[in-house]
Amino acid sequence: MNQKLEEFNKYLIEKNVAIIGLGVSNLPLLKYMNKKGANVTVFDDREETSIPKEALQEVQRYDIPHFFGKSCLDNLKGFDIIFRSPSCMPTKKELVKEETRGAIVTTEIEMLMKLCPGTVIGVTGSDGKTTTTSIIYEIVKTAGYKCYLGGNIGTPLFTKLGEMEEKDIVVLELSSFQLMNMSVSPKISVITNISPNHLNVHSSYEEYIEAKENIYKHQDRDGIVVLNYDNDITRKLAKKAEGQVVLFSRKTKLEDGIIVDGNMIKECNDRVRRHVISSENIHLRGMHNYENICAAIAATKSLTDIDTQIKAIKNFRGVEHRIEFVREIEGVKWYNDSIGTSPTRTMAGLSSFEEKIILIAGGYDKHLDYEQLAKPILDNVRVLILMGQTAEKIFVEVKKESEKERNRNINIYV
Repeated sequence: MNQKLEEFNKYLIEKNVAIIGLGVSNLPLLKYMNKKGANVTVFDDREETSIPKEALQEVQRYDIPHFFGKSCLDNLKGFDIIFRSPSCMPTKKELVKEETRGAIVTTEIEMLMKLCPGTVIGVTGSDGKTTTTSIIYEIVKTAGYKCYLGGNIGTPLFTKLGEMEEKDIVVLELSSFQLMNMSVSPKISVITNISPNHLNVHSSYEEYIEAKENIYKHQDRDGIVVLNYDNDITRKLAKKAEGQVVLFSRKTKLEDGIIVDGNMIKECNDRVRRHVISSENIHLRGMHNYENICAAIAATKSLTDIDTQIKAIKNFRGVEHRIEFVREIEGVKWYNDSIGTSPTRTMAGLSSFEEKIILIAGGYDKHLDYEQLAKPILDNVRVLILMGQTAEKIFVEVKKESEKERNRNINIYV
C-alpha cells in the first residue's frame, strides 16, 4: 500500500480543489478528485466554444462548477489546494494571493513526484529532452523494470499512482513551466543543456534558468544529477548539487563521465575509458543525439549494466518530429525536424547533414535571438524557405551574415 497516497486521499475529502486548465493532464485529475470526495471547481481562460467537447462533457457529467474566459481567475477564492496547468504561470497575481492566504498551489506532475513510491528520473533542458527521456525509458524497460513514461510525453500518470510499487521507475520529461516553484526533485535528474528559450513567457532568462534548477535543487545526498559539461551554465550548476554529479561531454575528454570520442561513446572512470557503443550501431543522426545518448547512459548507470544499455540504444530508432525521415520522392529525401523551435535546436539539426539542404523554417515568435543561426544556415543550406512570424527576423540575420562574408548568397524565399 502507498501510505502517502492513502493519506492524500483522506485529505481530499470535502476539500475545496481548483483545477486550472482543461488540458490532457488535468482531465484525469478532475475525475480522480471528484471520485475522492473533493469539492472541485474548474477554471480555463478559453471561451467555452474553444474548449474541446470531451473536456466539457466531463465537466457536465460531474456537474462541476466552472469559470471560463480571460477573467476566470477573478473567481479563484477560498480554495484549499490549486492544481495549475503548466501554461498557467505560478507568478499570476491570483495564484500568489491564494497561496499567501494559505492555499496549496501545485501541479499534477509535482504531486505525482511527491506521492510516487518508486524511483523518479526527470529530464529537462532547452534541447534534447524528449529524445533523452525516450532513450532512458527504453533502457530501463529493456533492463526489466516496470516503468512509466510521462510529463511532456507519454500519458498523465497521477491516476496510476495506486498501481506503482517501490521497485518501479517513472521517467518524466519536464519543462521549465512544470518545474517553476517545484518543491520536490526526482531521485535521478538530467539537464541536457540550457540556452535562451520561452522568453515570450518567462519574465527573464534568469527565471527560466532558476526553473530548470528545481530539477535537482531539492535532492539529498542520495540524489544523482547528470549535467552537460560542454554547456557553460550546466557545468557551473555542478557546484550547487547536494548529491552525486555525473558529467557528459562531446568536446572534452573527461576523467570521469560519459564522453563522445571520435565515433565512439565511452564511459570514463579514474582515467580508464571503456567503449560503450560506436556510431555505426546508432540509428540517430547528429552529434547532438550522441550527447543525448551520453546523458541517458549516465542517468541509468546505477540501475543496469552496460550490455543492457547497448542493447536498448541499438534498438532505438528515434522520436517523431526530430530529424524524422518521412519519405523519398523522386530522389528527394524529406525530413521532419519540426521540434526545432529554437536557434540552438535548429543548428543541431543542420549539423546532422553532410550535404547541403533545402530548409523550410520559421513559425511562432518566442522572442529569441536569431543572429547565431545565420552562419550555420549559410554553411549548410542551399535554399531557404521562410514562413510564419519569425520569417523576417531570420531573413534579416541571414542577409547581414551574407554581407559580412562578401555577399555569400543562398536562394531565399519568404
